[in-house]
Amino acid sequence: MASSKSYLDYIMEQLAPLDGISCRAMMGEYILYCRGRIFGGIYDNRLLVKPTPASERLMPNAPRELPYEGAKPMLLVEEADDRDFLCALVEAMYSELPEPKKRKQVK
Repeated sequence: MASSKSYLDYIMEQLAPLDGISCRAMMGEYILYCRGRIFGGIYDNRLLVKPTPASERLMPNAPRELPYEGAKPMLLVEEADDRDFLCALVEAMYSELPEPKKRKQVK
């Protein structure tokens, strides 16, 4: 089941206070970025984030769910309606996220 554009719009509105939040559609789902770093995504109208020390500390009882078959488990954000929590979560995770991979230039 693909995620709805309305759910994406809702999550993007919740994250609006943060600088550098963007998304990219991918096979009916959405990858979420903070200043170029992937922090999570929307899969089947669920907000899932990468398990990092910060996300695990802030959501110690969060269920681990698969975004799609064959993927690594991610943490389900059950507090997506709490804008302050959601923004604090992404900010806390940012420094623990890997830098974007450099694309090789075609000559």
